[in-house]
Amino acid sequence: MRIEAELQRRQVAFLGSSGSDLAGTLDLPAGPVRAVALFAHCFTCDRTSRAASRVARALTRAGYAVLRFDFTGLGDSDGSFAETTFSTNLEDLRAAARWLADELEPPRLLVGHSLGGAAVLAIAGELKSVGAVAVIGAPSTPAHLTRLLSGAEPAPDGHLAVTIGARSLHISPDLVRDLSARPQRERISALGRPLLVLHSPRDAVVGIGEARAIFDTARHPKSFVTLDDADHLLLRAEDADYAGSMIATWAGRYLPVRPASPSTAPAAPSGVVVDEIDDLEGYAHRARAGRHTWLLDEPLDVGGADTGPAPYDVLLSALGACTSMTMRMYARRKGWDYRPSRVTLRHGRIHASDCETCETTSGHVDRVHRHIELDPSLPEDQRAALLSIADRCPVHRTLLGEIDIVTTHASDHALTP
Repeated sequence: MRIEAELQRRQVAFLGSSGSDLAGTLDLPAGPVRAVALFAHCFTCDRTSRAASRVARALTRAGYAVLRFDFTGLGDSDGSFAETTFSTNLEDLRAAARWLADELEPPRLLVGHSLGGAAVLAIAGELKSVGAVAVIGAPSTPAHLTRLLSGAEPAPDGHLAVTIGARSLHISPDLVRDLSARPQRERISALGRPLLVLHSPRDAVVGIGEARAIFDTARHPKSFVTLDDADHLLLRAEDADYAGSMIATWAGRYLPVRPASPSTAPAAPSGVVVDEIDDLEGYAHRARAGRHTWLLDEPLDVGGADTGPAPYDVLLSALGACTSMTMRMYARRKGWDYRPSRVTLRHGRIHASDCETCETTSGHVDRVHRHIELDPSLPEDQRAALLSIADRCPVHRTLLGEIDIVTTHASDHALTP
């Protein structure tokens, strides 16, 4: 089992075109955010589609923060899909961009799948922050969708009933009219941003000719990547992963790494927050302290996936680092020529009767072996002073002192992620 250590996930909501709440997922890397990406899913899909989730994961691995959301009336978003048009989809996309600008930073990369690709092509020119655009299986004009809707039948509620793939939907008659009225080719020609077109020659929904039309209309810099025998929805995981990794690699050319800043980092919670990783068997957890994230797990022989250190390993690392830091601080104050040290620690349980210095006389006690390696060229008196000061490390003193652990429930005063 492999767990992506860098993935952080936040469920978010913001107001869409109709004033309804739109549901979104913000995927964040563990380190500094290279750039923020906004993903628009395909027509009738949602943010949990294989294409959306796996492309977002690939971008997150490369350091991008990615917002994917459900358009009005789809997935977990409120509102009526039957009342939406391409124009309302564009308004939803603009609302998502505004939310990113307010909560994190404006999007620098737009990614769209199918009709979502047509949507990002339509608004990219409006967003000054956008430095690159990538489209997957996108039609050259939204009107291409009207051919898929040509078999729509009038429904009793005044909408049109249509079946796309295995999904039956009610759509607004205004959708067809709105799709036909879009000046998409002019927008593509005036895009003014690097463009990546990804398309499968065997796409049975949006033909490869649509990709050619986009590519021919766009100005340089522009690139094309074939998705070989992938289907339109990228249902095979390897196809979605490939598309995501290609977008991440290509975008890196146009969106260089920038120094980390408070505006590119998610808000830091107070204290240390430990979250159980969803949808995975075993014991994997993700810990967060400020902007730092790491995994904890159990080894394979006790049922874990060994994706991170075990809890006692983390505890020992805290003691070891604190020991070394304390000695370094002391040597620096003294002006000594001090080279890096090494602290090796092991934890175990022994019979209380085997511990000469323990007050407990029955049962078992915990024992930590701490082995400190110092620069052998240090004078003997300095080494002795450093070994003595090691016991004054704050973590050491906490472990040996009286500890009061107060547990509260979420309904009381627990930490909020």
